[in-house]
Amino acid sequence: MHLTAERKKEIFAKFGGSEKNTGGTEAQIAMFTERINHISGHLKGARKDKSAELSLIKLVGKRRSLLNYLAKQDIFKYRDLIKELGLRK
Repeated sequence: MHLTAERKKEIFAKFGGSEKNTGGTEAQIAMFTERINHISGHLKGARKDKSAELSLIKLVGKRRSLLNYLAKQDIFKYRDLIKELGLRK
């Protein structure tokens, strides 16, 4: 995978509160966003990579589910996260 251990720690520290909080909703959404951006960039050059396309669709669905959950739990955190990650909605 393209993510190094240091990059993952940075993401979890920024969005999860600490490096060890890997299960937080915000941290998971940020990690999915990072992976989605990487796969999207890959698919621009490799249009026929169907397995990457399938994994992208699955990741987008997982991220959408977590975003829906976060919006129901705390709308202010949801709005801040959307703004910080640069997601449309």
